[in-house]
Parts: sequence; structure tokens; C-alpha cells
Amino acid sequence: MKKIGILVGREQTFPEALIERINERGKGEVVAEFVQIGGVRHDTEKGYDLLVDRISHEIPFYRGFLKRAALEGTIIINNPFWWSADDKFFNYSLAAKLGVAVPRTVLLPQKDYIDSITNESLRNLEFPLDWQGIINYTGLPAIIKPFDGGGWKNVSRVNSLEELWKIYDTTGTLCMTLQEFIQFDQFVRCYCVGQAEVMIMPYDPRKQYLSGEQYINDPNYLSPELAERVTKDVRTLCRALGYDLNTVEFAIKDGIPYAIDFMNPAPDADLASVGEFYHNWVTDAVTNLVLQRLAEPQMQTRYRWDALLNPEPAAETPAQALSAVASAAEQAARTIIPQPVRYIPSDIATGMSEIISDAATAVSDFIDNVTEPETSEPQATKKPRSTAAKTPKKASAKSTTPRTKKPASEI
Repeated sequence: MKKIGILVGREQTFPEALIERINERGKGEVVAEFVQIGGVRHDTEKGYDLLVDRISHEIPFYRGFLKRAALEGTIIINNPFWWSADDKFFNYSLAAKLGVAVPRTVLLPQKDYIDSITNESLRNLEFPLDWQGIINYTGLPAIIKPFDGGGWKNVSRVNSLEELWKIYDTTGTLCMTLQEFIQFDQFVRCYCVGQAEVMIMPYDPRKQYLSGEQYINDPNYLSPELAERVTKDVRTLCRALGYDLNTVEFAIKDGIPYAIDFMNPAPDADLASVGEFYHNWVTDAVTNLVLQRLAEPQMQTRYRWDALLNPEPAAETPAQALSAVASAAEQAARTIIPQPVRYIPSDIATGMSEIISDAATAVSDFIDNVTEPETSEPQATKKPRSTAAKTPKKASAKSTTPRTKKPASEI
């Protein structure tokens, strides 16, 4: 029997429906339930085969529990390590490199800091900020919002530099971004489940939450060409970020879908919010995903420590031993960042391929030296190693301008 745990907050309808649907489909072979945990021992044994996380972004104790469960081989939806590392500003930067349209965005220094941070702690910051240059880039009106988090919290529209300063002064220790405001013609929010299944939902962010007017069920809301592009961009983003459950929001202007929010690993799926049609769709899609992940162990996320906790069997020959070491090293090189994030445009991939080529040549030389029998005849000259990635770069001169200490208040 496979055991599924659902970790939730205040929401009711979606987790309850998900548990019911999984248990119906599981027929006793797969059982889903709400997780119940107290103090978690570091040597706790595996309790669940799969966990669906809906709340750990707000409760650090749950995030720690999920990371510990991952160590035992539990499948986590979504990956708690990447979720911990992710932020919206990085996402915008990545999306742009992946060819997805995004609004012009600037990361802003915090307004305030914790008490132990002094002026000397901030010597790397420019002061004062070039506020005029920033708004010249983003344009006005603009949206100021946290670089992390979601739920439309601490999000404001500013129409002038004075309004920007006024809002910025209230942000405290939050790190904020300033983003170009897209005067949209259309707006959609899209579910993406399993990095493949996409549901495009016409959505009006100007309507009040739970008004019943935010979501519209209109399959012809977008033209076929635009719907195809939106679907492609949604899959690209979710595969790059490695999220199995996410929503992506697009503000569409002049036929161009601008991705404005796509860090929603615990998206709203409440019946009263999204409506019956979308609620049922996402419940069925997540149920299918859970059962699929359980049935296909090869889809499990690989972590850096796997190569050490589950080493390859000892090889019989030197060549096999070196091959096993290379395999383990490659597996250990997998980071908490999902593998698809490495598939980015060729200008970045080229540099990495040159480095990998050098490394492969070095390993090949070493294997030849270990495995080839000794001989008095001189060996054939090896192929020269690639030097494309070794061109020395000219060092930049260090600035001699004294740094100005930053006062406690930006404005």
C-alpha cells in the first residue's frame, strides 16, 4: 500500500476533494490523508511515499519536515529545496533568457534593516539610489511588490516618483521589485500540473477576491495562436523551475503575453474562488499526477546526497571503476535546482559545453593511462584539448573612489 500525506493550511475544499479523489482511484492500494506531526526526530523513518505541500511557505517547521522526508526518499510536490531558494526576481531573469516576454523589472535595496546592520554593513550599496534612472527604465505607472512571496500581498501601483517614495518608505525590511505596469487588453491565469497539463483561465485581477467574478470559463477567450503561445510559455517556465504544480499569470497587450507572476507552488484551488469547473479540473489533474509519480519511480527527484547514500557497486576493472566514479560524480553534481533549468539559450550553454569537453578529454587521458598496457613504443600524440574556454580575461582595475557610508534611511 502506498501512503499519501496532504499538508495544508486554512483551505478546505481542495485538499478534502483531493483526498477523496485519490482514495477513490487508489482502491485501497493508495491511501491519502491529512498529515499529523509533532516533534520530528532527525532519525525518523519514512512515513509517506508522497507528500503534497500546500502551506510550508508560511510555516518553516513544515518546510523542515518536508526536507527531512525527502532524505528518506519521499516524493514531495513541490520540491522544498528549490521552493526555499526560489524568488520572483530570479524567475523574471530566467524567463527572459528562455525567450518568455516579461515586464521590465528592477530589484530594489531594502528600506530598513535589522538592528545589527550598521552603515558599515552596507558599504557595497550605492547611495543615493538613481531613482530617476530606475523609473526611466520601468516607466510609469509601475508596480512595486516583494521580490518573494505571493497572494498579492504588499503589492501597490505607483504613478509618480513621489508615490514610489511614499510606498517604499512603508516596506520596512521587505526586499522589493519595481516592475513595468502592463496596460493589458486581456489577462489569464494558467494552472500547470506535472509540467505538462495546462488550463488557461480568463482572469480579472481588478475584481474582488471571492466575488465570483474573477474567473471566467470561456475556452475561446484567446485566439488559437495566442493560446498556443501561452501554453508553450507556461510549460517552458514550469519545466525550467521544476514545479509540478504552479500557476502562471500573463498580462496580454497587443497580442504579447507578458509573464508577470509564475512563482505560485501552492496555487489557489478553492471551490469558492476558482469556481466548480476549474476546481474539478485541477483536483483531477493533481490526482493523476500523484498516481503517476507513484507508478514511475524514475521520475523521482534526484538530490546531491543520493550518490553518497546509494553508491554504485564496485567495478571489476580499472576502466569500470573510473566509469562508476564518473557516474557517481555526475549524480552528485545534480543540485536542488531542477535539471530543466540548465536548458537555456545557446550563448550560455556554449561556455559550459567547452568546459565539459575539457573535462571529458582529461578523464579520457586518465583512463588511457590506467588501462593501456605498458609498452616501449612511444604513444600516439593525443588530440589537443580545447582552449576555447581558456582565453584569459583582462582584469578590471579596482576603483580608488572611497565608499560612502549609507545612512540608515534611504529617503
